[in-house]
Amino acid sequence: MNGKATTRTKLERGRSALGPALELVHTGRAPTRAVLTSELGVTRATAGAVAAELEALGLIRVDSSPGSAAGSQGRPSHRLSVLETGPVVLAAQVHADGFRAALVGLGGRIVATSPGCVAVMADPAQVLGEVVEAGAELLRASGLRCVGAGLAVPSAVAEPEGTALNPLHIAWPAGSPVRDIFAACVRRAGITGPAFTGNDVNLTALAEHRHGAGRGAQHLLCVATGHRGVGGALVLDGRLHSGSSGLALEVGHLTVNPEGRPCYCGGRGCLDVETDPLAFLTTARREPGPEESLLKQAGNLLRTEYDDPAVRQAAEALIDRLGLGLAGLVNILNPDRIILGGLHRDLLEADPERLRAVVADRSLWGRSGSVPILPCTLAHNSLVGAAELAWQPVLDDPLAALA
Repeated sequence: MNGKATTRTKLERGRSALGPALELVHTGRAPTRAVLTSELGVTRATAGAVAAELEALGLIRVDSSPGSAAGSQGRPSHRLSVLETGPVVLAAQVHADGFRAALVGLGGRIVATSPGCVAVMADPAQVLGEVVEAGAELLRASGLRCVGAGLAVPSAVAEPEGTALNPLHIAWPAGSPVRDIFAACVRRAGITGPAFTGNDVNLTALAEHRHGAGRGAQHLLCVATGHRGVGGALVLDGRLHSGSSGLALEVGHLTVNPEGRPCYCGGRGCLDVETDPLAFLTTARREPGPEESLLKQAGNLLRTEYDDPAVRQAAEALIDRLGLGLAGLVNILNPDRIILGGLHRDLLEADPERLRAVVADRSLWGRSGSVPILPCTLAHNSLVGAAELAWQPVLDDPLAALA
């Protein structure tokens, strides 16, 4: 092989490693060039060239002089980090109590957020137009480059159509083409880059797997309350498992109380209506007020009045029902980690031993080897997950996405 061919082969090999290298820095798994070299399985020279090209693209920073991380041994290596002044994506979330827009950089870093809105109209085009305009204002104020947009919605999103199949807790028509509407709003706002849409709990799981409590898990189960209702998601080997058409893990409609409340799905006693914020407030004999979201009211009640017998009994009832649902999921899915979000995170923190005992007692695998159950750790994790959708083309092929 002549010199030119050798050089071209090295260049092609390095460019094919750009995406994997960027993902390693993005998720914090390659804090130094030495780790990057090891993770990519390339030479030091190739890793250095890859890092230099990502830096030239304005995506990461390579420290000019090598240094050692605290407590590390061996030869010092150049540290790698995402560039704080680099491009961002627009992330948007719609839920039962309002909507919010944010700008999110690499590394899951929220750069700016809009104040949010507390009213969701029945017309999805109006809602999405307003949330995108809020994001466009953030972009204008920041002066940063935007490379895509992602939207989280409280509904299963059917693939490949991108329709909101069952927005039970917002007044949108079933089957609303939310991805097309969102993409059109993004284009009208002058925002470049592709636009994506996903279920909010799926995106919570994706964000937590890459940047939060789920990092390092191979088979991650996430169960979370939204502002209303309950959702679930599964991440397998770093990828969301969404099923054949995007509708997998609708765990909110597992029956955990056969004599329980009627559910919006037509069933009775589902997780969706037995363990969500409204269920907790009702069981604790508290009348919800209009001033704050149900999620915030339920969380505040649990944290500040847990000594009240009615509140404690309500919490125990919800923990037992949640534990029953989780045990069934453990038996079916055999995850290596469970993370809980929303009110479920607060219930875990209020009485972790009770929840873990219920899951262990009612699940086959829980008795033979307990599954770690952890709280979600990211603020605005659905927004961060929506951003992950928008970042994915850049992670797949930085050169093509930024051309």
